[in-house]
Amino acid sequence: MITIETLPHQIRTGDIDTVVVAFPDLQGRPVGKRVTGPFFLDHVAEHGIEACDYLLAVDVDMTPLPGYEVAGWEHGYGDLHAAIDPGTVRPLPWTPGTALVLCDLFDADGRPVAVSPRQVLRRQIERAAEHGLTVSCATELEFYLFRHSFADAADSRWRDMLGPGDTIQDYQLLQTSRDEDVLGQIRAQMLAAGIPVESSKGEAGPGQHEVNLTYGNPLEVADRHMIFKDGVKEIAAQHGRSATFMAKWSMEHAGSSCHIHTSLRDATTGRALMAPDDGDGSSDGSGFSEIGRRFVAGQVHSAAQLAWCFAPYLNSYRRYLPNSWAPTALAWGTDNRTCGFRAVGSGEGRRIENRVPGADVNPYLALAASIAGGLWGIDHGLELEPAFGGNAYVDADLPRIPSTLVDAIDLLARSEVASEAFGADVHHHMVNTARQEWASANQVVTEWELARNFERI
Repeated sequence: MITIETLPHQIRTGDIDTVVVAFPDLQGRPVGKRVTGPFFLDHVAEHGIEACDYLLAVDVDMTPLPGYEVAGWEHGYGDLHAAIDPGTVRPLPWTPGTALVLCDLFDADGRPVAVSPRQVLRRQIERAAEHGLTVSCATELEFYLFRHSFADAADSRWRDMLGPGDTIQDYQLLQTSRDEDVLGQIRAQMLAAGIPVESSKGEAGPGQHEVNLTYGNPLEVADRHMIFKDGVKEIAAQHGRSATFMAKWSMEHAGSSCHIHTSLRDATTGRALMAPDDGDGSSDGSGFSEIGRRFVAGQVHSAAQLAWCFAPYLNSYRRYLPNSWAPTALAWGTDNRTCGFRAVGSGEGRRIENRVPGADVNPYLALAASIAGGLWGIDHGLELEPAFGGNAYVDADLPRIPSTLVDAIDLLARSEVASEAFGADVHHHMVNTARQEWASANQVVTEWELARNFERI
C-alpha cells in the first residue's frame, strides 16, 4: 500500500511516476490532473492544485450551465483551490506506476466550497456529530458488463449490446464464470487499491453483476464508491469490454441499483444504537431502538423530497417499475424487498437498507441525503409506522416514489428537509442542477419519438 508518508520514497525509487490529484464533480466522477511524481513532491503535496470552478457547474457532457451562484460566465469562471486529503492516498493497480489522492475544495478566501460534493457530505457527518452520533454505511453497486468496447457500443448507437450470456444470472456461478477474467481482476485490484471488497455475484439481468464493499464511515465509503466505479470502467476497457452504471440501460432488463445501508453509533463509546437494548423498553416490536425508529422514520418521510439525490437523471425514473426489484413504494418492511426501505440485521448489525437509489447516483449526495433524512426524523421526533408486510408494489394506500424527474424537482425545490439540512446555498445548487438536467433533456428528439410519430401522425 501507499501512504502519504511512503509516497516520497516510492516516487524517488521510480515505483510511482504519476499521481492522480482528483476530486468529485457534481455527477460523482473523479476530475483533476495527472501530476508527475517529482512535481507532486516539490509543489502539490504541500500546496495542492488549482482547478476551474466550472467543474461544479457543468452537466455530464461538461457543458457549462447557467443559474449557479458558485460559478458562471458572469463571474469569469475562476479557479478553486484543491487541497489534498492526505488520508486518501492509494495506488491505482489498474494503472501501473500511478497513485491517487483526493482533494477538498476551497475558494479564494480559503473557505470550504459548500456545494462541492465532499463538503456536502462532510456537513451531514458534522451534523450527526453534533447529535453525539457517528454513521456507519455501505453502498451496494450493480452494473452491466458487455462484450463490446465503449467505442464499439457508441458506433452501434448502443443497439444489440450483448453480455456474456443471454440468461438471468442471479447468484449463478456457471454464467458469471464467463466474466471472471474481468470480475476477478476487479476484486483483486480493488483490494490492492485499499478498497475492501467482500464479494461479487451475478444479478437479475444478463451480464449484470453486483460487487459488495465493506461498510465504513460515510466519506470513506463515498470515496471508495467513486474510485470503484471509475476503476470498473477502466478495467473493462483494458479487456476490450464496457460497463455501465446507468439506472436502466434497457427496458427489457433489470435496472441497476445502489442500495445504501446506514446505522448509528454513539460518537463517544462507539456503541451501536439501532437495535434496542434487552429489557430497556426502547423497542415497540419494530426491532429498532427509539433513536433507530426516528432515524428510519426520517429517511422514509424525506425520501420523496430528496428523491433527486437518489435518482438524478431522466433515465433514473425508468427503473421504478412494479415487480422489478426496484421499489415504487415509500414504506419500510422487515426483510421485505418490495419496500423502498428494508430493515435487516440484528444486534450491532441492525441497519436500514435504502433501496431507492440507482447505480447512477453521486454517492456523496446520496449518502448526505440519507443522513439528512435520518437526522430530520430525530430532530422532529418522527414516529415510525408499523412495518409493512406483503407486496408493497400493489398496495394503493402507500406513498410512492416520484415517477418522473419533473416531480422530483418540484419536491426538492419545496423541500423543508433539504433547506434545513443542506442550507440555502447547497439547496439552490441542487435544484439548479436538477432543473438544468431537465432543460437539457427537452432539447432532444428521441428515436422513440421519430419511430412512433414520423409517419403515423
